[in-house]
Amino acid sequence: MKHLGVKISLFVNYFVFAILLNSVGIVILKALKNYNVAEDTASVLEAFKDLPIAIVSFLVASFLPRLGYKKAMLIGLALVTVGCLAMYYGNSFDTAKLLFAIVGASFALIKVSVYSVIGLVTYSPKEHNALMSAVEGVFMFGIALAYYLFPAFNTDGQPDAWLDVYWLLAAMTSLSFILLLFTKFENPPKPEGTDLKADFLEMFKLLSKLLIIVFVISAFLFVMMEQGIMTWLPTFNERVLGLSENMAIMMASILAISLGIGRLIAGALARKISWVYVLTACTVIAMAMVVFVLPRLVNLEVGVITGIGDIPLLGFAFPIIGLFIAPIYPLLNSVVLTALPKKVHSHMTGLIVIFSALGGTIGSRIIGYLFKSVGAQDAFYFMLIPMTALLICYFILKRLTDAKAN
Repeated sequence: MKHLGVKISLFVNYFVFAILLNSVGIVILKALKNYNVAEDTASVLEAFKDLPIAIVSFLVASFLPRLGYKKAMLIGLALVTVGCLAMYYGNSFDTAKLLFAIVGASFALIKVSVYSVIGLVTYSPKEHNALMSAVEGVFMFGIALAYYLFPAFNTDGQPDAWLDVYWLLAAMTSLSFILLLFTKFENPPKPEGTDLKADFLEMFKLLSKLLIIVFVISAFLFVMMEQGIMTWLPTFNERVLGLSENMAIMMASILAISLGIGRLIAGALARKISWVYVLTACTVIAMAMVVFVLPRLVNLEVGVITGIGDIPLLGFAFPIIGLFIAPIYPLLNSVVLTALPKKVHSHMTGLIVIFSALGGTIGSRIIGYLFKSVGAQDAFYFMLIPMTALLICYFILKRLTDAKAN
């Protein structure tokens, strides 16, 4: 397979960061118990993760082609290794904020680089769709692993035992650094601008296009929905289903696994079916699950639960929503990137990361506020609003991309 070494490196880097980024929901649950913070206060961890992603992407997206994508990813991996060790020794809510700030800033370097390199190693829209969906699918399996890694280090009566996981995570990022260091990369095309100011302005020129405006709104809405569910699902499982802390975290892995499977399936479907039909059908089914499955889950009478086998089958139903929302993000990203010249993919990816980060922060904050004000049982109904808006955006994007192609 052409560019096999580069593709493996992209998968590994994305997998490692998936574990770190999406441990935020687990750390929020830990913060509520170990650091005695309230729900709305704990939700700021999402902001400490997402705002650095947005700020760093804003500052460096246009600069990365000059720096080199390989160097950018190496810097991100090195920083995160240090952050993991800082969390182990710091063991406080403030250290958790610092860790997620480092992870967010580093992920900005990783994501802009990964998305840009995908454009360099693929040669058709269908190939781009498939690799993008595969990379995002691997990301979801990394998230699923996080839901098992952290409980594996939990020990009853030892509230600090879970911190040992950060030694393992530091080892993983170090190994990823070594793998990337010895992987040969093609040099990215140099930007046409004569200096960084010209490169920076080029990114903002993209926002003058209606296609890009509609797309970044779509990316914002999706991540607001996905991150809101993913961040607060462990807490939902504990409070509504009455699960233990470890079981609540592990049950949340079903969402991540279904997201991973959904994205891999989407890559195959996108080769044969128009993306707009795939996304419309998936979003309508996801909305139906919120309307019909969630109320039954909230009113479910749960007995004493001592193991996974004691959880009623309906308890597994809501996380399967991930199977249907999974295709939205990678397919939308691929549709827009393949409609643009490869020389501006770094600039466009910067915008993707910025608006995705803002969506994640706002989504988590809204759900955190709703958990506190209306209760865990009703908070997730808010997701129907961004889902409805996304349906409208699909058809606008379809018309704009068809017009551009013609």
